[in-house]
Amino acid sequence: MANGTARILLVDDEQSIQTLLSYPLRKDGYHVTSALDGGEALQRFEEGRFDLVILDLMLPRLDGVAVCKALRARSQVPIIMLTAKGSETDKVAGLEVGADDYITKPFSLREFRSRVKAALRRSRMGTGSDVPDEPIAAGGLTIDFERRMVTLESEEVKVTYVEFEILGALARSPGRVLTRETLLEHVWGDSDYRDPRTVDVHIRHLREKLEGDPKQPEYLFTVRGVGYRFKE
Repeated sequence: MANGTARILLVDDEQSIQTLLSYPLRKDGYHVTSALDGGEALQRFEEGRFDLVILDLMLPRLDGVAVCKALRARSQVPIIMLTAKGSETDKVAGLEVGADDYITKPFSLREFRSRVKAALRRSRMGTGSDVPDEPIAAGGLTIDFERRMVTLESEEVKVTYVEFEILGALARSPGRVLTRETLLEHVWGDSDYRDPRTVDVHIRHLREKLEGDPKQPEYLFTVRGVGYRFKE
């Protein structure tokens, strides 16, 4: 996917936001398709191929959470959620249904362009031809990098793209503490403009899926004030 051929679906019900964000995207060489509500967003997604979806949280007909959930049921396309609210609840809502990243309004166009480039860069890396790592097995947990599959006691565990990347980064260095900034850079290519607590949300989701008791983890450990580590 070359920079000039990347196709972006921009979903926001405010025409002023559509105009503001479409201009720098098109200037950077991207092809932009607009949708003004959740129903139109799903229709446009069915009609074409997209490399990235930029999705507002507050939408008429179907809100951003519902649209994100519907997209995730059929595609692993990168999704950046836009929200006018800064509360942790709104950020978590998008991440819980599969958004890869979020931006809180108001934001600078420099930040916006940085997030878009990082999402597209990560998407390209995910389709590369590099030889994948050998599977990692720890207790009843197995991480298969070639198939991008996680199994626990021989049962497949559904994880998002971001959750898999974070788990893989930690599992490749068992016992080593990775800071939140390191994990942000591993997944998104940089830690600029991103709240380190984003990592905490994904770790919590991984624990809910992998740990018998998330409060007494067997695989993913918190090193207070520093970051996280995988079991040795």
